[in-house]
Amino acid sequence: MSVDRSGVVVVGAGIAGVACAVELAAAGVPVQVWERGHVRGGRMASKRFDGRPADIGAAYFTASDPDFAALVEQWRAAGLVREWTDTFQAYDRDGRRDVPGPMRFAAPRGLRSVVEHLAGAVPVTVDRLVLTVEPGPAVDGQPCAAVALAMPGPQAALLLDPTLVDATRVVQAQRWSPSLAAVLRFPARRWPDFRGAFVNDHPVLGLVCDDGDRRGDGAPVLVAHTVPEFAAGHLAQPTGAGPAIEQAVRDLLGLPEAAADVHVHRWTYAKPTTNPGGGDTHHLDSDGIGLAGDAFGTPRVQSAWRSGRDLGRALAARLT
Repeated sequence: MSVDRSGVVVVGAGIAGVACAVELAAAGVPVQVWERGHVRGGRMASKRFDGRPADIGAAYFTASDPDFAALVEQWRAAGLVREWTDTFQAYDRDGRRDVPGPMRFAAPRGLRSVVEHLAGAVPVTVDRLVLTVEPGPAVDGQPCAAVALAMPGPQAALLLDPTLVDATRVVQAQRWSPSLAAVLRFPARRWPDFRGAFVNDHPVLGLVCDDGDRRGDGAPVLVAHTVPEFAAGHLAQPTGAGPAIEQAVRDLLGLPEAAADVHVHRWTYAKPTTNPGGGDTHHLDSDGIGLAGDAFGTPRVQSAWRSGRDLGRALAARLT
């Protein structure tokens, strides 16, 4: 696959990478997005079970940035997203209580569908593994005008030639925590109405979402996200954690029957725990290497989108 020497290669087709590519394309800069996975979406991931999508990455998103809120309104008007809830439950030692918060948005066809829509006509190549990003810059030996890495820092560090000192320093400063996401499909809905629940001080669970309520179809599906400490002990064999996660969810909600099916997905780099950007929403150095993602801000979908958009604008300003 040839690379346009005057163009940009974006590595990673999550919402940050796609937002970056959209800005570049709008500015007339040649751009290609290369994604090592089979689909676009990154951690806004959805997996189909018997044809029905369930979100296994980000559980929802919120919109407080005016520009992102305007984009979300376009998605809502197009039927891509829906207002889900502004109130979660919280489970702790004192029982269950309501926790009001911002409006949380969900996607009827899964959050991955939002990233796919945002990509539009931007050229995205999936199943494209990048091995090295070198001075020049170049990707796998092919020169280009700039490279944007839109992925967790530990993954970006594996690609960067060590002589790319600035970018290497930034990605090595990032710290990430793991999580497991378990999709539990039950024969019928037997749980109290709760939409989503934060689980505090629990050895296994951090968040549980009613995916049938989130999706709006009432399916008897729950998605549980584990705490980092539990996930860290099961990264080598995540499927083995299924029974413990299922039992924890059943105990939490008082469910009398077992799930008919449990699928566990491993997120080695689920959430950034440090922000190496010093207040910047992205990184762009004199070597032509850009970095984007929610590590440059609070770990939110909105932060990832804004990071990618801002990097795309900075690259376009430099190259046009």
